[in-house]
Amino acid sequence: MPRPQKNRLIKEPPVFTQFKAVGIPGRVMDKVVLSLDEYEALRLSDFEGMSQEEAADEMEISRPTFTRLIETARKKICEMLVNGKMLVIDGGNIHFRQNLIKCRNCGHMFNINIEDDIRRCPSCGSGELMNLAGGFGHGRCCGKRR
Repeated sequence: MPRPQKNRLIKEPPVFTQFKAVGIPGRVMDKVVLSLDEYEALRLSDFEGMSQEEAADEMEISRPTFTRLIETARKKICEMLVNGKMLVIDGGNIHFRQNLIKCRNCGHMFNINIEDDIRRCPSCGSGELMNLAGGFGHGRCCGKRR
């Protein structure tokens, strides 16, 4: 029986979770799913410019595991670009360190610690808030992890 997969730490949920070619309805496109841990590996390595060792430490995984994640993530991105598939970011064994909250009234977005509970937008005072980590089924579980 294989070892259970260790949860990987992700800084925060992505703001955008679907990407596709212009002019083609998403419902008719084949999809490729990029897991949240693969997304984080790309973000740390290619966007933040971290070494594989630094990024693996940030995600609390081994460097060989990080290497496998980044390789599969890059292959999926290429599959999306070359074959014209829709890219969907979802899933994976993860926990968030921070959360992104978006106000549905004014559009203001702000970061909070994953343990924090906020009820009002600091910009407009509205209670109409969208919890991005909650959209992935996370929030309380990530806070309890600490």
